[in-house]
Amino acid sequence: MKNLKALKCSAILILLVLMPVAGCAENSNRESKRGPQGPPPEAIDACKDKQEGDSVTFTGRRGESLKATCKAMQGILAAVPEGHVRN
Repeated sequence: MKNLKALKCSAILILLVLMPVAGCAENSNRESKRGPQGPPPEAIDACKDKQEGDSVTFTGRRGESLKATCKAMQGILAAVPEGHVRN
């Protein structure tokens, strides 16, 4: 009887420990399906045939006109809008 109670308590403790781990694995899986973070295609296209430091204007995702500077990021030359703060 005591062994059964101990077994039940152990099983419950194991489940309580593993539940958050399973949740973290699910979040990580969602992020990998979304793809790597990086500059949007519009920003890359704006700097095609340009050099780092060149000023460009391009249309953003919401149709807005953005003034930007071409910068190398992750091996890709892309437009970074004025006032953009990288995290």
